[in-house]
Amino acid sequence: MITVKEVKSKKGIKAFVKFPFQLYKDSPYWVPPIISEEVKTFDKDLNPVFKDAEAQFFLAYKDGKIVGRIAAIINWLEVKGQNQKKMRFGWFDFIDDLEVSKALLEVVENIGKENNLDYTEGPVGFSNLDKVGVMTEGFESIAPMITWYNHPYYVDHYMQHGYVIEKAYSESKFPFANVKPEAFVKAQELIKRRYKLKALAFTKTSEVMPYADKMFDLFNESYAGLSSFVEITDVQKEYFKKKFIGFVNPEYIKFVVDEKDNLVGFAIVMPRFAEALQKMKGKLFPFGFIHILKAKKNSKDVIFYLIGIHPDYQNKGVHAVIFNEYYNTFVSKGIETCYRTPELEDNEAIHKIWKHFGPVVYKRRKTFKKDL
Repeated sequence: MITVKEVKSKKGIKAFVKFPFQLYKDSPYWVPPIISEEVKTFDKDLNPVFKDAEAQFFLAYKDGKIVGRIAAIINWLEVKGQNQKKMRFGWFDFIDDLEVSKALLEVVENIGKENNLDYTEGPVGFSNLDKVGVMTEGFESIAPMITWYNHPYYVDHYMQHGYVIEKAYSESKFPFANVKPEAFVKAQELIKRRYKLKALAFTKTSEVMPYADKMFDLFNESYAGLSSFVEITDVQKEYFKKKFIGFVNPEYIKFVVDEKDNLVGFAIVMPRFAEALQKMKGKLFPFGFIHILKAKKNSKDVIFYLIGIHPDYQNKGVHAVIFNEYYNTFVSKGIETCYRTPELEDNEAIHKIWKHFGPVVYKRRKTFKKDL
């Protein structure tokens, strides 16, 4: 018999966070989160997303053992502000037992019905900066820090429970050797002169901070047209600045500004932390943080995390300015492989930006939907 219980205590949330450590203990491809950071993500007093969203966390038990978990999420900015009556769910993991996955999904569906929502969609997080999608291809490659990994049987469970594909994402990579500077060096000089732009490079995190709010504003503007986009609020900006920017090498953050110092383009690249996180086994202390610091300094692989261009400057070649800045940085760092985060397969604009580098899709993922 399957029983599902809501967890609210810190002990319960910690059990929720740690369940995948058991589920994926034999997988060489799963990348564990930092337990303490994941617990903070679910802390309503620490994560400002809870000012506009609510979440309930559930564990499934069978014979006294935890066999599954799910987070049921309502983002009220999305529901009320955009009239998207969506019941979100994420952090959905389970053993290969259809009764377990069914029991967890039914809890989410019931919450959606109680709140007069139209459909469920997942796996997704609270917002667009969270992880998204269940893997459908690429199971034999290590997962980046910023995505979920899952067993192949997950997809069949969604189908068996009446869920249909809602969105499709792909993740690609390319060797840095594919990047030929002649494709953008001359173009970026011309673009800078024509539109009176300049690139900003940083060597210290403190230099980035004065532009951080502008970056999040531009993120909101440049991604507003994508499906299921939920804007980052002012209070969330402060949270993300503290949580993320310290992880990023300042030289991997590139801004492009106009003659009035207005931000027209930005990009954030992160070192690949996957292998470091595997060595840490979820713990920063006593020695886990050393693996992070080593990866931050020495990783030869990078992940293009975010790139955004102001709507007024899209299709004007601003990305060439950004690529030129990264090219010089990557040469000096000896970068070997570039990875990209999940991108909607119907986002033609972003695919055009990367096509010159010969990217190869190595993972695909989907979100699934069910009408209530």
